Amino acid sequence: MSAAATGVGSLPGGDAREAAKTVTGSFEEFPYLAELPARGPGADMIGRSLGLLVDMYAHVEPSGWRISDRPGRDSKRARSWLGEDLDALEEFTQGYTGKLKVQAVGPWTLAGALELHGGEAMLQDPGACRDLAGSLAEGLREHLADVRKRIPGADVVLQLDEPSLTAVLLGRVRSASGYRTYRAVDRQVVEGALRDLFAVHDGEVVVHSCAPEVPFGLLRRAGATGVSFDFSLLTEREDDAIGEAVEGGTKLFAGVVPGTDAPLSDPGGSVMGVRKLWRRLGLAPGTLAESVVVTPSCGLAGASPAYARAVQAHCVRAARSLADNPE
Repeated sequence: MSAAATGVGSLPGGDAREAAKTVTGSFEEFPYLAELPARGPGADMIGRSLGLLVDMYAHVEPSGWRISDRPGRDSKRARSWLGEDLDALEEFTQGYTGKLKVQAVGPWTLAGALELHGGEAMLQDPGACRDLAGSLAEGLREHLADVRKRIPGADVVLQLDEPSLTAVLLGRVRSASGYRTYRAVDRQVVEGALRDLFAVHDGEVVVHSCAPEVPFGLLRRAGATGVSFDFSLLTEREDDAIGEAVEGGTKLFAGVVPGTDAPLSDPGGSVMGVRKLWRRLGLAPGTLAESVVVTPSCGLAGASPAYARAVQAHCVRAARSLADNPE
């Protein structure tokens, strides 16, 4: 059993073919659809996900993305870049069979980033949050069908990026003025919206957050089959939740390699913390390879192209080291 490795989402640069070639060359067994935010608004993770929405539109203001009444240049550009990225990935995955990951921003991070007409975040309006989640679900259904049509041999894994989820649950998302925060959203409401969204995909659903205090229990109850996180932010407080998750069959996408240029240790050293965690939790070393996917700690958009390539190759070697020497 070899441990898997994959990327988180973003890469530096703006060339879709180059990105697809790098990803499929690095992660032969678990490629992903890269995001290239350096191209500008609409290629960023928020803009790309807003481009997926059905019957809901957004445009760019100096303060960020704002809701629109009709589709404009910004939503069209987001869709066009996504099409370009899919064309490139399709070209480099001819005849591919195996896991393939696509990413979109989850409803709560999107609601914290998208402004209503007045400039406040959609997060403050429960009705608008429901509409947003429904529109995203519809858009994801179409997007996943398109990916399956283009790469019929792929076993598609859907990753939802929710870096703001903990802030939403704890009432830490700042208002437009920056002087106050929006009130915390009820955990049941958050969990329910995620559960409904996960249901659009009949394959694996992974939630990614590179923030501290990832709510492992809530994500598991909502039906996530995997959680992707920055391993360096874990504290022993999360031990119980992680132990329960692993025993319940949840995959851990462990971000063990820095997402911006830094010296890389040997591949075995990068997964040392994962081995220690396993020992601390009293889990069987033999389960490491099937429970853990090795990734960078976050997207690689802020890295140099050379480092981004090196990191992806490093993750594959680190995963191999984990499988070969789980002890």
